[in-house]
Amino acid sequence: MYRLYRYIFPAVRMEVERWRERAERIPDAELRKQALDSIHNKLFHCEGGAVYASAHMEHKDSLIRLIVAYQTISDYLDNLCDRSTSLGAENFERLHQAMLDAVSGTFSQTDYYEFNKEKNDGGYLKSLVFTCHEEIKKLPGYSIVRNDVYELASLYCNLQVHKHVIKEQREKRLLAWWKEHRQKAPELAWNEFAAAAGSTLGVFHLFQLASSPNVSRERIQLMRKAYFPWICSLHILLDYLIDLEEDEVGGDLNFIAYYDSEQAIYERIHYIVQEAKEHIRSLPDRKFHSMIVDGLLGLYLSDGKVQRQPMVKRVAGLIIRSSSFPTRFFFFNSRGYRGSKAVLQAPPTGE
Repeated sequence: MYRLYRYIFPAVRMEVERWRERAERIPDAELRKQALDSIHNKLFHCEGGAVYASAHMEHKDSLIRLIVAYQTISDYLDNLCDRSTSLGAENFERLHQAMLDAVSGTFSQTDYYEFNKEKNDGGYLKSLVFTCHEEIKKLPGYSIVRNDVYELASLYCNLQVHKHVIKEQREKRLLAWWKEHRQKAPELAWNEFAAAAGSTLGVFHLFQLASSPNVSRERIQLMRKAYFPWICSLHILLDYLIDLEEDEVGGDLNFIAYYDSEQAIYERIHYIVQEAKEHIRSLPDRKFHSMIVDGLLGLYLSDGKVQRQPMVKRVAGLIIRSSSFPTRFFFFNSRGYRGSKAVLQAPPTGE
């Protein structure tokens, strides 16, 4: 925890601020707005991802720059797709080619904005991709993990395309896609598999593993079994849980809404937590990854949105009561961290 608050989070905020200043210079007003909104509203995504940099402090600077750049691409494209006037799959595929280029180490010949109404970002998206390329070069084991990173990134991009098309097509496309890939996670329902595909944590852990020149295929396979689907699915299901009411109001797809009762929500999340922790036992750095799971539960379930949604609050209470002491520690610590930031960042009262 000391490393995070002393070294990692301050460096993340500095890096995010650098991209915020770059986003301010985007010529197109709509693209500029979406870039700035994604940075302002989703800083905690970068902070959460950068936790992996704390596991290899020797490479923390490169890992932080890489994780922040990649997560910033993800959040920016998510904003563009959510608010796009063009709901065609080809537009979302083209935009998300940037995420595949970022982890491949080379630029494709793709015009990311080819099918997008707004096009002039002043090189913002390409500069994010270029930063990923530069930092990947500094990771001595990246060639060993590249294919695994690309596979997880491809699943993420596929999900983003299917979930953002017109409402009438979303569920049909998602179900067909799940049937194509269900052997990757046969224990999960389609919405839980989709949630796993929507997490960037597996990619970030692979970045962290690549900071060692001696990473083995055996180590990567153990990581894959723990992260995809279990830890990744937990991550996004929690994210959707706290956004349930907001998505209902906005008419947005929410994977939690497909459960038929709050008891079912609790039971499936509890099951996924237990499976994640069981698979973590095989990892040499299992304490670190247990911290990730406990931290996810504490961070999301302590969010202020939970208190404003009675059903979500009840489910969160069930999860916390059945959780380990470390989860409860992160729950109360996250509340305190948010509270201290709220006090520090509170606007003037005008009095």
